Amino acid sequence: MGTPDFAVPTLMEIVGHGHEVVAVYSQPPRPAGRGMAERRSPVHEKADGLGLPVLTPLSFRDPDTCRTFADLDADVAVVVAYGLLLPQAALDAPRDGCLNLHASLLPRWRGAAPINRAIMAGDAETGVMVMRMEAGLDTGPVAMAERVAIGAETTAGDLHDRLAVLGADLMVRALAALSRGGLSFTPQAVEGATYARKLDKAETRIDWNLPAAVVSAHVRGLSPFPGAWFEADLGKGPERVKVLRIAAGEGTGVAGTLLSPEGDVACGESAVRLVSVQRAGSKPMAFSDFLRGARLAPGQSFAG
Repeated sequence: MGTPDFAVPTLMEIVGHGHEVVAVYSQPPRPAGRGMAERRSPVHEKADGLGLPVLTPLSFRDPDTCRTFADLDADVAVVVAYGLLLPQAALDAPRDGCLNLHASLLPRWRGAAPINRAIMAGDAETGVMVMRMEAGLDTGPVAMAERVAIGAETTAGDLHDRLAVLGADLMVRALAALSRGGLSFTPQAVEGATYARKLDKAETRIDWNLPAAVVSAHVRGLSPFPGAWFEADLGKGPERVKVLRIAAGEGTGVAGTLLSPEGDVACGESAVRLVSVQRAGSKPMAFSDFLRGARLAPGQSFAG
């Protein structure tokens, strides 16, 4: 049971290890792209390619949906970023329950955007965990975990890809232990729980008045999507520019001021260096290339 790219490696590992997948659940196709044609989810596409049956209910509130799920007579359900709430009837249907792969070190960052929030908060590490699902949001007992460090220049995209692969391996190891009767669970700690709320476009503008470390974490946690941005006059009035890669910078000055051709920008404390940016309707580019095509020079303010 999964929907986005993050869940695809787990599906592939499960199939690759010879497990019988009786069905794949994914969210229904949604309008996307310029033509707004209906597009199947990445998990749906991959499952179709593997010849697996795919079900796409709008929700599990309908008793018939729960009944269909129960009639599969599955040993276990594997849930990875599925995106739909499962009622207790669904959680109880598989003989060994529902195992969820969650991209954080629970109980820290329960909820929808754990990868982004871990970076934005300046966490030094995060990871993936296999837990048994219960009615509460990411509150179930944990069976297995893998930890990873968050580097000074790691973006949410980087971490997403790494955890997707690591999590897929962790889940098939959990299934192997389950098949041997050796998968044990430990209740989550009560202390330290935090909630990773969904990303809001209202929080994507860069505030240069914050310290450089905070600006860097903000940018990296929102890269590549939805993307943190600043405004600059590139010759035709104010224009939004997304920052996709960022590093520690050099120099000091008024917050939001471009300090050097290398992309150093002053923050409320210290500076950051813009490494890769993207103008609206353009491809990502190195800041040096961006600067050549924009009417900008050191001393320009990005503070808006």
